[in-house]
Amino acid sequence: MNNDLEQLKSLNTIGTISYVLHLVVAVAGVIPGAQVGVTLLLVALIIDLIKRGDARGTWHESHFNWRLRTLLIAGVLYLVTLPLWLLFVFPGMVAWWGISIWFLYRIIKGMIRMNAGQSMEN
Repeated sequence: MNNDLEQLKSLNTIGTISYVLHLVVAVAGVIPGAQVGVTLLLVALIIDLIKRGDARGTWHESHFNWRLRTLLIAGVLYLVTLPLWLLFVFPGMVAWWGISIWFLYRIIKGMIRMNAGQSMEN
């Protein structure tokens, strides 16, 4: 029993670190000129990929999947809209701002549910 509680505390700590890294990038994405680069996202991605197996069978597993899916979808959307930046700056800026707002929403939603001890829907 004590081991299970320690595992959940550890997963909660790892989840919090990952969500905070995502949150910093998401907030920077909606504040003009506050880009922090992809380094923090790569760190969060590596943490989630390495520790995901530890969460199997717990409600934290859904949060690892949520963060990975959010990052994958946002990455694809940024790549797809990259030509807008190259051809037309304003539409590209609007598209990336919209993606960043969506990303921020998903990260905040995940953080709230994790802190409430709730799993994420698929």
